[in-house]
Amino acid sequence: MEKRWVLKQQGKKDDVEKLAKELNIEPVLANLLIQRGVKTFDEARKFFRPELSDLYDPFLMKDMNLAVERIGKAIRNNENILIYGDYDVDGTTSVALMYSFLKTFYSNIDFYVPDRYSEGYGISIQGINYAIDKGFSLIIALDCGIKANEKVDFAKKNGVDFIICDHHYPGAELPNAVAVLDPKRPDCNYPFKELSGCGVGFKLIQAYSKTNNIPFENLIEFLDLVVVSIASDIVPIVDENRVLAHFGLIQLNKNPREGLKSIINISGLSGKTIAVEDIVFKLGPRINAAGRMESAHQAVELLLAVNAAKAKTGASSVDFFNDARKNIDRTITQDALRMLSNEQDMSEKRATVLYNSKWHKGVVGIVASRLIESYYRPTVILTASNGMATGSARSVTGYDIYQAIEKCSDLLENFGGHMYAAGLTMKIDNVSKFRERFEKIVSETILEEQLVPQIEIDSELKLAEITPKFFRILKQFQPFGPENMAPVFLSENVSDNGEGRIVGPSKEHIKLGIIHEDEPFKSYPAIAFQQANNFDYIRSGNSFDICYSIDENNFREKSTIQLNIKDIKFNKRK
Repeated sequence: MEKRWVLKQQGKKDDVEKLAKELNIEPVLANLLIQRGVKTFDEARKFFRPELSDLYDPFLMKDMNLAVERIGKAIRNNENILIYGDYDVDGTTSVALMYSFLKTFYSNIDFYVPDRYSEGYGISIQGINYAIDKGFSLIIALDCGIKANEKVDFAKKNGVDFIICDHHYPGAELPNAVAVLDPKRPDCNYPFKELSGCGVGFKLIQAYSKTNNIPFENLIEFLDLVVVSIASDIVPIVDENRVLAHFGLIQLNKNPREGLKSIINISGLSGKTIAVEDIVFKLGPRINAAGRMESAHQAVELLLAVNAAKAKTGASSVDFFNDARKNIDRTITQDALRMLSNEQDMSEKRATVLYNSKWHKGVVGIVASRLIESYYRPTVILTASNGMATGSARSVTGYDIYQAIEKCSDLLENFGGHMYAAGLTMKIDNVSKFRERFEKIVSETILEEQLVPQIEIDSELKLAEITPKFFRILKQFQPFGPENMAPVFLSENVSDNGEGRIVGPSKEHIKLGIIHEDEPFKSYPAIAFQQANNFDYIRSGNSFDICYSIDENNFREKSTIQLNIKDIKFNKRK
């Protein structure tokens, strides 16, 4: 699929030169900082050297005092507290965080994670009935609940209070809970709006600790869970999330809890420095697989494990579930692609909506993402569950799919999510109406350029500028993630040094050495994933342009700089 290259707005020349001089760095690095909103020496210090003292006062969040007071009352009165969370990574890490924190000084607690298939997303009547039957008088709901107005009312009528810790967009009215912690609620003045669900949970335990004279140092052990949630839920890694992710990665690498250590080992990452991308592509999918294929309860048990042998067994189980998930989502993706290939007017459509009652509910979100790789359109994948059509939506860069779905709300039983991902449920009879309405809304609101995948390029770069000092400073831009992605550079008129070869189990990648005519004897190792179709042109000796990030390749205990080529364009000036 042809990609559009877009050069980001560059910093003003005077500002770049001034910051480069103040920091004693190359102008291209100063430009990267300015693009990320870092314009002064002090801002650069905060960016490169995060401190835990940079975290905001948790009591700036609306209702935080009410939440802390209610937990304190429950503990004083020896009430039973139920920790309730969603079945994805953000939800299960949230439950593990809150449960393990409270368990250090209070024993009358338990946790509950709804079944994806029989209960669905969010707070369920079944879960509330469980709390009523078992004598729980307080539920702390994490990563869910912001739209559960009727469920919260039902619980209250039956003597069960709710504290909601969520980060999703609220509806027109908030639930009638004791406390609703959500930085996205309109009347909340918390300075940072993009916390993960687990991040909101961390702010609650931070507030409780502050009130009850528990040293902040006691909370550092929970940051490994927080960074796993931040990475897996694809929230912006800026501001407070950058601080939490930075110290979370330190904890994850130096002293992870037994469950995460076992997942690291079974993922083949033992001895490697874990980065955000390792969480996104290896740790997170395994944790998620439990809820997709079996029960997220097993994921929480694994994250709570204190016994190494038990953790190893739990990690083997989620690894097995992940392999099964891969096979299922591969089959369904192929099925969906066949359906799309048979649609005659697909090229004219601006959205994709597919429904098949037999598809596995646990992988529809993954399938939606896979389809976008082939048909770059906002995509909704639906299947049947409990007599309803339910599924997941994924979007393309720059397009708010949540708003588009919201305009179809009269056709839906419920929905929720973010700009780029959402979940939704409707009556099966409404699928055709939804498909037609959604297509119309997307057609009217999406820009033509949003229908073409684009690669945002931070800066042009000469290969000779890639020095050890340059790379050492570039690494300090980590942790990378949304709104601070790994910088992408453009180098023109490069060529292969003659050593290029096709690699990979299916011969789908190219391994090559990149050179430029300015330094014909200096070669830069590079890898171009899924671009073997360009090999003949590259081997012909022609020059070409590349956009790429710069990685560190560790092989046989030797570390080298490697260009990770995102795309190649043939040089039309030849």
